[in-house]
Amino acid sequence: MAAEDAVSLKNKGNDAFKAHDWPSAVDYYSKAIEANDQEPSFYTNRAQAYIKQEAYGYAIADASKAIELDQNFVKAYYRRAMANTAVLRHADAIHDWKIVVRKNPADKTAKMQYEACQKMVKRDAFLKAIEVADAPSAAEGLDLENMVVESSYDGVPLKEEMTQDFIDDMIERFKTGKLLHKKYVYQIILKVKDIVYNEPTMVETHIQSGKKLTVCGDTHGQYFDLLEIFRLNGYPSATHGYLFNGDFVDRGSWSSEIALLLYAYKWMYPSSFFLNRGNHETDDMNRMYGFEGECKHKYNERVFKIFSESFSALPLATLIGDKYLTLHGGLFSDDKITLDDIRKLNRHNQRQPGQSGLMMEMLWTDPQPQPGRGPSKRGVGLQFGPDVTKRFCEANNLKAIIRSHEVRMDGYEVEHNGHCITVFSAPRYCDSTENKGAYINFDNSYEPEYHQFDAVPHPDIKPMAYANNGMMGM
Repeated sequence: MAAEDAVSLKNKGNDAFKAHDWPSAVDYYSKAIEANDQEPSFYTNRAQAYIKQEAYGYAIADASKAIELDQNFVKAYYRRAMANTAVLRHADAIHDWKIVVRKNPADKTAKMQYEACQKMVKRDAFLKAIEVADAPSAAEGLDLENMVVESSYDGVPLKEEMTQDFIDDMIERFKTGKLLHKKYVYQIILKVKDIVYNEPTMVETHIQSGKKLTVCGDTHGQYFDLLEIFRLNGYPSATHGYLFNGDFVDRGSWSSEIALLLYAYKWMYPSSFFLNRGNHETDDMNRMYGFEGECKHKYNERVFKIFSESFSALPLATLIGDKYLTLHGGLFSDDKITLDDIRKLNRHNQRQPGQSGLMMEMLWTDPQPQPGRGPSKRGVGLQFGPDVTKRFCEANNLKAIIRSHEVRMDGYEVEHNGHCITVFSAPRYCDSTENKGAYINFDNSYEPEYHQFDAVPHPDIKPMAYANNGMMGM
């Protein structure tokens, strides 16, 4: 009877998977495994659902278990290769892609992924070899003053200051697939790079009476959904501030439009419009998940490089009213870390977050329901439990931490007894997850007010359209 039960549970998991309800799919596959833990396909099915949730570490573990049960199970090598590729472990992925291609030579997709992965390994080695500690800025030699905007350009001009007219025109241009003139792109990025470079690693802000602050999570290149937030909730203004909590770019195919619009608002309202860095405002993620390719396609490589410099300058956290620490990922491997440690962190010494340390943890970690700390389901960083969050909030006199970094089916989730709030603002994420988006409004009472919203239609350009050789576009 247990075997029949297990198959029935797996089928329910398949139905949930088809409905793009990844958490329910994982739940059913887990129950199937409880009923029969010797069937490798249950593990590969769950691995695929984990991949959809970006829980790549769990996917690698499941695929490895399936291989342990059946060394000739090609699908398990395929899943493990996909998950390792996703977390940029190209050398590990190559090993599995090679096995898949050998066992299944007719699989054209696997062959393409194998070749793309080989290119990635070579490119990673090349970039490491030419890395210079104090490389000159990509803006060096740019003569913006004498850069001509052709008379054929049909947009509002940008002078010395950002204007509402320019922003309004930019919003409409981007809706219709038009680009900004490169001169204006350079101007915007370089201006905002200077503004954010001079902000502290943890920005501290208070909400004055009569004003409002909206906190948004990942927007991931979903430009039309970003405009929906503004339509529903109001555009940024002198009395209505916004905080975007990282991952503006990658995956969605309007990442440059989002980054430029957010940067234009940052220039317009430098003291009430805030941007935290996310794990996707980093070079290796941008190379894999589309932003580099998009910048090259729409503008040029120099635009990407200057964006990269500006991402490195972004603050890593924002403290709202001394009550809410807002950062992209989450908490730390060490209970002794305090707000003062974040204040003291010199982010300018380290442009990319690396594989360990405070910056990496701020950008990559996730909450877990169990107490203590655990290995990351992503395969990068770690997970922290409710007791860790409670101790951190008590030690730093905080009500809660606000973080993003993970899809939530309702757009947001309050967990860890109210001390940990996740907000995610990319509804129908990647056109394939049936989640809502959300944002949080605060006034000077500092009580969070949650708002959900649905995805809106967008032009027919798929997510990951500019990703490296279509890697991970599956």
